[in-house]
Amino acid sequence: MPARTLYTNATVFTADGGNAEAYVVEGSRFAYVGDEAGAREFAGVEAEEADLEGGFALPGFIDAHTHLLMTGQALQKVALRDAANLAELQDRLREAVLDAPEAPRILGAGWLYSTLADQAPTRELLDAAVPDRPVYLDANDLHSMWLNSAALQELGIDDSTPDPIGGRIGRDPVTGAADGMLYETAAQQIAWPALARTATDAERDSQLEEAFTNYLAAGVTSAVDMAVQEDDLTAFQRALQRHGGSLPLRVKGHWLISRRESTEQNLAQVSEAMRLAEEVSGDWLRMCGIKVVVDGVIDSCTAAMKEPYSDGSTCEPIWDRASLTPVVVAADAAGLQIALHAIGDEASDIALDALEEAYRINGPRDRRHRIEHLETVTESNVRRLARLGVVASMQPVHADPSIQENWQTMLGDHRTERAYPWTEFTAAGATLALSSDAPTAPHHPLPNMYVAATRRSALDPALSANLPGYALDLADALRHATRDAAYSCRAENTEGRIAVGHFADFTVLDTNPIAAEPAELLTNHARLTVIGGRVAYRAASDGLMAGMK
Repeated sequence: MPARTLYTNATVFTADGGNAEAYVVEGSRFAYVGDEAGAREFAGVEAEEADLEGGFALPGFIDAHTHLLMTGQALQKVALRDAANLAELQDRLREAVLDAPEAPRILGAGWLYSTLADQAPTRELLDAAVPDRPVYLDANDLHSMWLNSAALQELGIDDSTPDPIGGRIGRDPVTGAADGMLYETAAQQIAWPALARTATDAERDSQLEEAFTNYLAAGVTSAVDMAVQEDDLTAFQRALQRHGGSLPLRVKGHWLISRRESTEQNLAQVSEAMRLAEEVSGDWLRMCGIKVVVDGVIDSCTAAMKEPYSDGSTCEPIWDRASLTPVVVAADAAGLQIALHAIGDEASDIALDALEEAYRINGPRDRRHRIEHLETVTESNVRRLARLGVVASMQPVHADPSIQENWQTMLGDHRTERAYPWTEFTAAGATLALSSDAPTAPHHPLPNMYVAATRRSALDPALSANLPGYALDLADALRHATRDAAYSCRAENTEGRIAVGHFADFTVLDTNPIAAEPAELLTNHARLTVIGGRVAYRAASDGLMAGMK
C-alpha cells in the first residue's frame, strides 16, 4: 500500500462548494477529505502528519490558457510592460546593450501602445536607442512586434515584401516603406520562425525550466499551452526525459493551426493534430486539441469588430467563415478540443457559426470546445455560447485598468461599457475558465484573482475599477481558476478539486484570502506546492513540511 500522509491545521478550500478540516494523500491521490477526526482514523497510526500551520490549502491553480515556452523566454527578455514612457523604454534597451555588449540582438517583451502616448511605433525610434544590432520587441498582447532597421534587414523585409495571409507589414503612409511594425501573422510567420532558428535546444530547455520554476512558486500545478508548435512540443518531450517521465507540472497542449492558401493545407494541419493527440496522451503531457486565432487584438486594431474603430478603420478576420468552418468540422469530427481565439464581437460570431455547423454535421456529443478571450461580445452571443456548451476562457489580467487606456481609446464608444463581461457568461449558465495568457500578462494567479474579484488594477491599485459590476465573487473566481479550468481541458475527474480520487495537486497560501480584504491577494504567497503527492515547491523562508519528502 502506498504511504499515507495526513494534512491538518489548514482552511481547506476544496473547490467543491465547501471546506474541509483535513485530508489524506495516499500515493499520488487524495484518499480522504473531510473532518479531522475522520481523516486521522482513515490515515491510521503509521501515517506521516503534515501540519500546515494555519495556511489556506486549495487545489493547485490550473492556468487554462498560457504559453509556457514563450513565458520562459519573456522572463529572460528586457521587461517593458511597466516602462513609463518612450524615453524609459529606450533607456532600458540601451542598458541591455551595456549589460550584454556581445549579444547579437536585443529581445524585449511587454511594451504597451499607451507608453508611446501619441507617437506611432517606428523603426527610427528604436534605431535611436540601438542602431548597431537587431531589436525585436513583442507587444504586450503578442499580436504585433516592433523592430528596428537592423532587425528588418536581418529578416529580409523590405518595401516590396508582400503581406502574409491574415497579417500586415506596417508601412509609412507616405512613402510605403516598411516602418518596423509586424502585425498578426507577419510577426508569427516571419519573425517568430526566424528567431526560433537562432535559439538552441539548450536555450529552449533553460527557458522552459524557467517557466516551470516560476509557475510552481506561484501555486500553479497544471497549464494548458494554447499555441503549441514543433519547438514547444520537442522541448516538452525533452523535459519529460530530463525529469524521468514526468514534468514539473501537468501540461495539456493545443496545436496551433495557421491559415494557409488552401483548405487542403489547413486540413493537413488538423490531421497532424489528430496524430499528436493519439501519440501524446499521458498524465503529464497530453495534446488535446487545436488552437485557431480567428482575429487579432483591439490595441492594434486587428480584432474583427462589427463596427469601425474610433478612427474609422476596420479589420478583416484572420479566418473568415469559409476558411474556418472546414477546419472546425474536421477537428470536431475527430474528437479534438477546439480553442478559438476571438476578441472582436464579429470574431465570436464567426467562431460560434463554425461550431454550430460542426454540431449540425457531426451530431451531439460531449465536446468541450472553447472560445478564448471574448473581450467584446454581443449579449446574444453570450447566450448562444452557453446554449452550445462552449467554455468561456477568459483572462482577468487583461481587464487590469492600468493597461486599458489604449484599448478603450481604440473603441471609444458604447462597446467599452460591456468589456470583459465575465458575470454575463456565468449568469447565462456557461462554464467560465480563468487563466493568465502569459506572457501577454503576468502569470501569477493571486493578482489575477484580485482583478477578477475587484476589477481593479494589480499593477496600480490606486486606479479606479474597470466596470466593477462585472467583478466575480472571490470564491467563485478561485473555482473558475481550479475546478472549471480542469473542466475546460477534460481533466475534471482528476484535477481541479481537493476530492477523493483526484491527483493530490494543491497549494498552500499564507492566509485565507476569502476572509481578508481583496488587496491582501497582492501580498499573499504560495508557501507550498504539491503535485501528485510530492512537494514541488517550498518557499525558501518557510519551514513548512521541511522534513518531508
